[in-house]
Amino acid sequence: MPNAEFQDFVPGAGAERDFRDALGRFATGVTVVTCAGADGPVGMTANSFSSLSLDPPLILWAPARGSHRFPAFDAAGHFAVHVLGADQDEICQAFAKNADAFDLLDWHKTPEGVPVFDACLARFECAKRAAHDGGDHEIHVGEVLRARSREGSPLIFFGGAYGGLAGRP
Repeated sequence: MPNAEFQDFVPGAGAERDFRDALGRFATGVTVVTCAGADGPVGMTANSFSSLSLDPPLILWAPARGSHRFPAFDAAGHFAVHVLGADQDEICQAFAKNADAFDLLDWHKTPEGVPVFDACLARFECAKRAAHDGGDHEIHVGEVLRARSREGSPLIFFGGAYGGLAGRP
């Protein structure tokens, strides 16, 4: 690549910002993950979501151990992942700041008691099958019990900013 300037570094103490910036070069979708908490519904904005297996149908996500919402997700046997659309940055920001931002949307509970909402591009209702150490995060593997999706442009996170895909309705 002509005129490209690269910065080489060793991840670790003193290079946290460089490492975070390098990770930010990978565009991800944006989700809100929900579960039933001891004091009511809990939600968290997350981009640490990925498909894992088609057979059985498995997904994973990784909540930060340092989050005050982590105990609710750690204790939950079921959770739901909501993939957000390009026009849903308000929902994204609300759940990034507040665990109970459910007043912004219509929601209901699944048979397992998980709060879910329909205003999203896709939803995966899951039973937690495993949790693994992931450093300052914990990797949660969920078996997808039910899913739904619709057409639309996704909300994307890249380089510390939110946006959509160019050329997509």
